[in-house]
Amino acid sequence: MTMAHAVDSAMGVGRIIVAVGAVIEDTGGSVLLVKHRPERKGFWQGRWICPGGKLELGEEIREGVLREVWEETRLDVELTQPLPPFERIVRSEDGTSLHVIYIDYKARMTGGVLQPSGDVGEARWAARGEMPLLLPELHEDTAKLLRLAGVLPARAGRI
Repeated sequence: MTMAHAVDSAMGVGRIIVAVGAVIEDTGGSVLLVKHRPERKGFWQGRWICPGGKLELGEEIREGVLREVWEETRLDVELTQPLPPFERIVRSEDGTSLHVIYIDYKARMTGGVLQPSGDVGEARWAARGEMPLLLPELHEDTAKLLRLAGVLPARAGRI
């Protein structure tokens, strides 16, 4: 959310959240997608996203990405390329309910065995060719992230 993945809208009220994550590819070029547990609720509920979450105070960005990926998937990854940051601001009549700045990397799996854990209830590897078919199931911020990473073509759906 990179998809950011580890905060709900209630936590976002009155503060800016820095979310870190990764677009992770396996050796065959498939991309890892995760879904949060239904009881977690929140902004990303019920949609496929990329592993990631909230950067902790005093944590370097790269450290945060690696920590979040490990906590959610039990995978070791190598960060290969930073992606352009972007943000999501959710406004209502009552004001701003969520403001997230996404800082993500492209990454390559280097070890571990995929085991969804923590807030993650489901995980799957998706081939690049099936990504456009998954658009209805992707969170729109994840679709934007996958476009930035070159996984989804720029013309596939809207953000």
